[in-house]
Parts: sequence; C-alpha cells; structure tokens
Amino acid sequence: MMFEGFQKFDIETDGAVIHGVTGGSGPPLLLLHGNPQTHAMWHRIAPALAQRFTVVACDLRGYGRSSKPPSTPDHMPYSKRAMAADMVRVMESLGHPRFMVGAHDRGARVAHRLGMDWPESVSRMALLDIAPTREMYRNTTDAFARDYWHWFFMIQPAPLPELMMAADPDAFWRWKCGGKGKGLEHFAPEALADYIDTFTPETIRATCEDYRAAATIDIRHDDADGGRKLTCPLMVLWGKNGAIERHFDCLALWGERAERVHGHSLPGGHYLAEEVPDDVLHEFLFFFGEETHPT
Repeated sequence: MMFEGFQKFDIETDGAVIHGVTGGSGPPLLLLHGNPQTHAMWHRIAPALAQRFTVVACDLRGYGRSSKPPSTPDHMPYSKRAMAADMVRVMESLGHPRFMVGAHDRGARVAHRLGMDWPESVSRMALLDIAPTREMYRNTTDAFARDYWHWFFMIQPAPLPELMMAADPDAFWRWKCGGKGKGLEHFAPEALADYIDTFTPETIRATCEDYRAAATIDIRHDDADGGRKLTCPLMVLWGKNGAIERHFDCLALWGERAERVHGHSLPGGHYLAEEVPDDVLHEFLFFFGEETHPT
C-alpha cells in the first residue's frame, strides 16, 4: 500500500483542483513528479522522509487526479507559472507559507519557476534529472532530439499528438517510459498501475499543453527574468546513464540560473526516485536536513 498513514486532499486553486497526500511532521517538504507520472513516483522515499519532514506530494494540474482545465491559445493555463501558483496555494492552504521543494522532470521545471516567482516561499530546492528548459531547447542536437523525441512530438498543434497518443494510451506510456530496451522493472506494480490508470485522453490533452507551454510561454517567462537567479540553495542530481549526462553540463547550466548550486550524477537513468531510491533518500535527508541543522 503506497503512502500508508498519509492523508489525501483535494485543494482548489486559481483554475484547478490539486490532488495530493500529506504525512509526517517537521519542516514542510513539497514533492513534485514528472511526466507521465503522478505523485506515486515518491512512494519509495516519502515514508522515510515523513519521519523528519511534513511531506506534501501533489499531482500537477493536468496530471493524475488533479483537474485538467481548458487551455488557451498562448498555453498560459499550463505554463510553469500557473502550475507553480497552484503549489503556493496548496502549501498555504495546508499551513506552510514557506517550504522546501524536491522535484523531478516536469515538476522540477515547475519548481524552478516557483523559486523565481515566489522566492519568499522556497527555502531550498532539489531537482532531479533536468537542465533548464530554455537551454535544453537552445542546445538541441540530433542526438538530443532522438533521446527527447517526445518534446518535439507533443508540441505539435492539437489535435494530432492527442489523437495518436489516445489511440492506445497504455502502449504509448509503456513505450515512452520503457522503450529502447529500458524496461519497466524499476516501477513498482502499484505505481505503474496508478500512472497508466490516470493516463486518460484528458490527461493526454493536458500534458501536451504542458509541453507546448514549455516551448513557448515558459521560455518567454525565462527570458523576462533577465539576469535574476534562484536565490535559495539548489541541489541538482541527474542519472549517470541518462540523457542529461550525455548531452548537457548540468551543473554549469544551473550555475547560470542559480546563485548557489551543487550536485552530481547518481548511478541510474531518468527515474532516479524509483531506480535508486536509497541514493535519492540519502541526498534529500542530508540536503533538506541542513534547513534545520545548518553547517
């Protein structure tokens, strides 16, 4: 049973209803998932984190059991700014005006924008297996485009990718996350069931909008930051066997976007919290523990 002892919630924000779970006690720690997943991706480390922190794990708008609001031509409802605003509202509703963030993949892009737009809300941040969105697009190579093919497929105008993905959602999910010989063995059966059960046509529509926003309005928001950087301490971790390691200097790129950053690779691929949960847990406990026991 995932998240045993945690309490479920559904909190209304500006334009969405966010589903999630919370448990534990101590300093608040928000956990955000990636695509095409749900908060279930944290099930292997959330119980241990809850022994030292008040853990809040959410489904992003458009994902899982959170609502999938209509979009607009500029994709603003699925911008990372809108998705970050959801999280500020959720945490405030739960009594946490200032909190830490651990995030993976799409959730890490939401976390980046959250830290830029609400720096007073975020005390420290850990991001798993991403480089900054704008720089990843700008540094696209043939090899990167082959690894991240879905970035370029899902941003095509509606409804082409939606129709193709919805024709067989189960097969698409399994190919994206387990194709090219990667396999699905690192996903626990109950987590895998949650991902696939919630990968509905509405989720597909919403997640395509998430990617369209990333390629357009999110980059405009990044550009508008000018020389501003994240001010909270930032830790970045990435898979030694993944695309970030192959195509980007992760630390250097985040050094351009954050005032204080450190990090390193872990012995896994993209889904670190499920592939090497003990390693991620160790890093999170040490890094987030510094919030209450600074060195």
